[in-house]
Amino acid sequence: MLYLPGLSPYYEEDDVALFCDDTFSVLEKLEPESVDMIFADPPYFLSNDGISCSAGKMVSVNKGDWDRLSSFAEKHDFNRKWIRLCKNLLIKNGTIWISGTFHNIYSIGVALEQEGFKIINNITWQKTNPPPNLSCRAFTHSTETILWAKKGEKKVKHTFNYELMKEENGGKQMKDVWTGSLTSVKEKTEGKHPTQKPLYLLKRIIESSTKAGDLVLDPFCGSSTTGVAAKMLNRRYIGVDSSQEYIDLSIRRLQH
Repeated sequence: MLYLPGLSPYYEEDDVALFCDDTFSVLEKLEPESVDMIFADPPYFLSNDGISCSAGKMVSVNKGDWDRLSSFAEKHDFNRKWIRLCKNLLIKNGTIWISGTFHNIYSIGVALEQEGFKIINNITWQKTNPPPNLSCRAFTHSTETILWAKKGEKKVKHTFNYELMKEENGGKQMKDVWTGSLTSVKEKTEGKHPTQKPLYLLKRIIESSTKAGDLVLDPFCGSSTTGVAAKMLNRRYIGVDSSQEYIDLSIRRLQH
């Protein structure tokens, strides 16, 4: 079991712990400088009563109240707060990956710099099968950005498994544009989450920036694709989400 003094996870198994709670509450209680890598897919705040396309049908873009904020200032304050708490949890050579779209990624980038992080890479995830743009008044949205950053200590080297990434890219340096499909149906057999990331994406992120036995934290874990990838790769995992529905979905996926 993970060493989590003073904390009672909603679920524990071997090197996995899940918390069904407000992420700020949990981040404030975890042991400082105990986490090797963080992946975060925070709210994009794009629930604006618009429409999108899913499985060939017109659907609402609204994800839930957790995906709504009233102003940019409120959104930026939210991002700075959780990023600041995450920095306190990372070991000195630890790194953080944050996924987003244009709805939130510019705030995320500024917040990282304001909190003393140094951005290592700006990864563009190009989706091969994005939903069409139903308004026909803009280009089809087919990419997401993933920022990779380290704590700003210049002399401390972060983990990057360069040779492994080169090998996986056919012997050539891997570039910062990653192309692949949206999450497949077979990855949603235990239930669906509206922003679930594909497993191949999290496997690459974890493989590239951690070692076996490292501790990976996801403060907005949703259905825990991060945890499934971490478990497959022999890393330890802590996931946090305020929704019991999604934590229960995480448990089913991790037990599968």
